[in-house]
Amino acid sequence: MKPELVPHAGRTDQLGAVASAEGVNFAVYSESASAIWVCLFDEQDKEIDRFELDVHKDNVHAGLIANVGPGARYGLRADGRYDPDQGYFFDPNKLLVDPYARHLDRVFVRSPRLRLPREDAVDTAELVPKAIVPGGGNEPAHPRKKAPSLYYEVNVRGFTMRHPSVQGPLRGTVAALTTRRVIDHFKYLGVDTVQLMPTAAWIDEGHLPALGLTNAWGYNPVAYFAVDPRLAPRGPQEMRVMTDAYRKAGISVILDVVYNHTGEGDSQGPILSMMGLDPQTYYRFVEVDGKKHLVNDTGTGNTLRCDHPAVQRLVIESLRYYVEELGVSGFRFDLATVLGRNPGFDPEAEMLKKIKADPVLSKAILVAEPWDPGPGGYGLGKFGKEFAEHNDTYRDEIRGFWKGESGKIGALAGKVSGSAEIFDVSGRKPSNGVNMLAVHDGFTLRDLVSYHDKHNEANGENNRDGHNHNSSWNCGVEGETEDEAINAARRRDVRALLATLFLSRGTPLIQQGDEMYRTQQGNNNAYAQDNEITWVDWESADGALVDFVAAINAFRKAHPAVSHDHWLTGQGRNEVRDVVWLHPDGREMTEGDWNESGASVLGMHLRHKEDDVLVWFNRRIEPVVARLPEGEWMLGIQSDPGSDVPLTEGTATLPPRSVVALVRPG
Repeated sequence: MKPELVPHAGRTDQLGAVASAEGVNFAVYSESASAIWVCLFDEQDKEIDRFELDVHKDNVHAGLIANVGPGARYGLRADGRYDPDQGYFFDPNKLLVDPYARHLDRVFVRSPRLRLPREDAVDTAELVPKAIVPGGGNEPAHPRKKAPSLYYEVNVRGFTMRHPSVQGPLRGTVAALTTRRVIDHFKYLGVDTVQLMPTAAWIDEGHLPALGLTNAWGYNPVAYFAVDPRLAPRGPQEMRVMTDAYRKAGISVILDVVYNHTGEGDSQGPILSMMGLDPQTYYRFVEVDGKKHLVNDTGTGNTLRCDHPAVQRLVIESLRYYVEELGVSGFRFDLATVLGRNPGFDPEAEMLKKIKADPVLSKAILVAEPWDPGPGGYGLGKFGKEFAEHNDTYRDEIRGFWKGESGKIGALAGKVSGSAEIFDVSGRKPSNGVNMLAVHDGFTLRDLVSYHDKHNEANGENNRDGHNHNSSWNCGVEGETEDEAINAARRRDVRALLATLFLSRGTPLIQQGDEMYRTQQGNNNAYAQDNEITWVDWESADGALVDFVAAINAFRKAHPAVSHDHWLTGQGRNEVRDVVWLHPDGREMTEGDWNESGASVLGMHLRHKEDDVLVWFNRRIEPVVARLPEGEWMLGIQSDPGSDVPLTEGTATLPPRSVVALVRPG
């Protein structure tokens, strides 16, 4: 039977396409469109029907189309004012993706035709992915909130493209992550929380096609509900299968989500979805000299208007969809201060309050990247006890210490004890701070100790892109070398950095491949390198380093003196203090010791109930004899496997550039 619109039967309670026995209800929010149509397409991508939706008083255009069901392919068209100088881009020639689309039939591909002005426009239907009407959905997932003990950041494509156990067609997909040896790798390391870099359907940045490059990271979304077809070619069910498998393995899956901008970019960008439906609802504008300009607090051309109720609904409902339907356990929010902008950042903003109060999302793992590039966009420590936060001060201070910067001994102590100056407020715990040394946007750990400067020439921007301040060092030679002494020094430094990370208060995060000694050839902004630069080279993995990361993570978990989630005070009961900071001479650190600019060795004596751990950090290039507290000590773990740690006459000889953890026997 031919599809037909049922008069006045459209419902507004659910947005998007909702199938029922009567047909499919389509509902779209727009305050400024004069008309919105649903366009149906056949398997040959030909438009076969077009239906105008009714306008309701709550700014929802809705209609029930009979004789249509799950699997139907559709897009939207919208008409209204066309005046780019005033922030209106309506053009019925532009086929638009439903912001609530759950499943797309293809990836987004850039074309100049997608941004032609209305007077020159051509029909863009052949260029735009079609949404697929979803079926009845999955059984509700019930991911339990388990406090993460180790985050592991994964780029789905980069992590699986060269895995020897992943079959060819699965490479680069979510399904590849369900391969037994992939899961076994996480279990061996002791990873309990896998953080997937963005999976929502994205589009390349405008300048990349001419360079022969593509977006490898996914931080340029268009359709928030839809898993990108590159990652889930058979549909969103692949994500649910993956999360179910990981839950059975005791691993939570969280998604990196980008509710700060979309790939529609600035006023010259492609018209793909929300920019063609209602730009002033979905994006933030500012008026200058009588013209309206898109606000660019994200550095990408536009900024999501998260103080608008329709955007808040979109964010909340898409997050709930991922939890309830696709089984994810939580989210890491990219440039999370945008969620609280109105226009300045407000920690009590309505969007953040709604996430915290939602009965589903309040039980999820919530992690904020607490900054954005806009004015006043740095909000570290301001997201409340419901959120964990990426702690860039940990990265910078720990790198600075091991690089050899002066006056860093106090900063080292502050960071390894949990950054209390930032997080010890409003009932927050050390675990609210996510400690990282390297993540996707920057050097890998191997490159951190191999390159003094970034080398982003492959990105086609003459090395202008990416951070210039990396607190990196090259151990004497820039880049790869066959000098065995330099390579040994680099491996030693990576181990010392990792040991520092795992012996710190707070929740550690490592990025994919750092436990394997992965390089990106000095590229610290490899977002456009969907190739050997970002693909993890499993065949060349440093197995000994993998073993070390697994061992030190196990050591951390086995010793509550290290991992217990309480703030160190230097006090305790029965004269047993939770931490004592030690000079290598064996005495407690004095004010003069803390202020010594060249101080390079620090002892951290931790005690919790019966557990007694003494951690020494030595960044000098020579061994250091450290005097120990009275009593018997034995080696727990150390970062440099090529050196002994002699324990004689109440002293320990600390190897150069190393971290050593001693424990009481028994």
